[in-house]
Amino acid sequence: MQPLITGIHHITAIAGNPQSNINFYSGILGLRLVKKTINFDSPDVYHFYFGDELGRPGTVFTTFPFTGARKGTKGSGELTYTAFSISIDSLNYWIERLKKYGVSVSDVLTRFGEKLIRFEDHDGMGIELIANDNDSRTGWTYGQIPAENSIRGFYGATLNLRSKELTEKLLTQHMDYRFIGEENGRFRYGTEGKPGDIVDIVLDKTGNRGMQSAGTVHHIAFRTANEASQLKVQTILMKNGYQVTEVKDRNYFKSIYFREPGGVLFEVATDEPGFAIDEDEAHLGELIKLPDWAEPNRGRIEANLTPVTLNTEAYA
Repeated sequence: MQPLITGIHHITAIAGNPQSNINFYSGILGLRLVKKTINFDSPDVYHFYFGDELGRPGTVFTTFPFTGARKGTKGSGELTYTAFSISIDSLNYWIERLKKYGVSVSDVLTRFGEKLIRFEDHDGMGIELIANDNDSRTGWTYGQIPAENSIRGFYGATLNLRSKELTEKLLTQHMDYRFIGEENGRFRYGTEGKPGDIVDIVLDKTGNRGMQSAGTVHHIAFRTANEASQLKVQTILMKNGYQVTEVKDRNYFKSIYFREPGGVLFEVATDEPGFAIDEDEAHLGELIKLPDWAEPNRGRIEANLTPVTLNTEAYA
């Protein structure tokens, strides 16, 4: 039987300056800016989508950049580190590249037998690069990063929680995840246990709540194939007492939202239809795309958005 949930769809963070956001994720990290649109719930704010060539599910890191937003703080009830997958021989390349652009990088760490580095973006967003030989996806590069060193997509995410039992029950009984293992107080779950579907829970002994603002994750979205499978997930969740929203049309996917027991906002998003429905694949992310309901107000919306440019040559 085909599982209803097949891994991570996207992860969305709150950011500060929009231009700095593009410079970091497309310039330094080399992710493709596959869509420039607006926050559908706050139309005066951009919504950027960064991913692989086509913005495939499991590769897309998205941001709501609020100009002037103060930095948030990490704490319990939050997704504190987003992990990307790189080839097993790419760690040294990334250590040198990040240092070149003034990014402080951790020592090489080892987790579940794999090596990784940890750092933060300009807003304090927690990021990890995990080197592994279990990822056949092809990464994207604008040319400033060798293809063999490019980011392949997500590896996984770390949830920082006060306790794990109820969240573990949600993942393993209602979301097609299974327990993989525990190491040094980190509890790992996956649908297949491969890059793109990993969720780790780390218990926060202090229990201090974080402050959600620039540099913190707003939500994590999980993949489901289509609207039919999404409705099945919605029914299962509601029958088991979760407060799930109605289906929301996000143009490039359909979404439902709910809070997991530890406080992290979860989304279940459809793989369909994708980011090429309103732009040619060769020109993704070049124009500001608006949903139909916002088009009559395009002039006012664009006037309120800070102009941004994509200049990856500056990060060669």
